[in-house]
Amino acid sequence: MTMAEHTGCATAIACTYIEAISSKDIDTILELSAEDVVCSSPIGKLSGTQAFRGFHEGFARMIKSVNILAVYGDDDQAVIVYEAETHPVPRALTVELITVNGGKIASTDVIYDSAPFAEYMATVKPH
Repeated sequence: MTMAEHTGCATAIACTYIEAISSKDIDTILELSAEDVVCSSPIGKLSGTQAFRGFHEGFARMIKSVNILAVYGDDDQAVIVYEAETHPVPRALTVELITVNGGKIASTDVIYDSAPFAEYMATVKPH
């Protein structure tokens, strides 16, 4: 099946989403997301596009590169596995479970080891 045949399904949306993360394209991320999108991650749970924007703007500032390892899914859910090279952590292996409803990202559960990020933050002096 080609990407064109996946249009509207969770796998296609997940592919576009991770490409937008990789290119730091926050506007595309938000266009893909429902107004009441819910994001759960090691730093907490947030909802709504404004909070989701803040989450991705913070991540975008840290990203050096993203290496997509795998995308699996069906019409309603997709799993993205990727490595993010970030300024504080050179190799952050990340998994996201994306749930789609009505052609938009309804929720994402982001799974990564937050310990290296916490270790880095402990070394940063406030301005």
